[in-house]
Amino acid sequence: GSWCPAPLCPGRALPRSPPGPACAVGPPLRWAASFSQPGPTASNPSEGQVFLSESCVKRLLEITEGSEFLRLQVEGGGCSGFQYKFSLDTVINPDDRQGQRGGARVVVDVDSLAFVKGSMVDFSQELIRSSFQVVSNPQAEKGCSCGTSFSVKF
Repeated sequence: GSWCPAPLCPGRALPRSPPGPACAVGPPLRWAASFSQPGPTASNPSEGQVFLSESCVKRLLEITEGSEFLRLQVEGGGCSGFQYKFSLDTVINPDDRQGQRGGARVVVDVDSLAFVKGSMVDFSQELIRSSFQVVSNPQAEKGCSCGTSFSVKF
């Protein structure tokens, strides 16, 4: 399969959590965070949604302060054509869509949302690294082994 190096977190490094038992108990709850436009008329409330796993919510609540949220972007690049980029942000742009679960917020711009709608954001903790990841993305055809890069179904 294709291989790509683990990405360095752009901007502020996400703090590492202390090692401990993995807290994945049973299947993740599919708790939909519906993304809608701010304003009186939502064009189509189900135009795109992203799911947040238990571990993603738990980790976000640990590392975000005040008005911070997790921003998910899709950029061209990586070894499969597109790659996911996560960062902590505080600024909401006009074309952003917001979703939240249990107090944790994720923001995706409308262009990126087209590539990730229906997928789940998970926080994966392994021996050598811990990171946010997009899992079970119905828009993606194949991903690379490190989980940060993917190609799109046509």
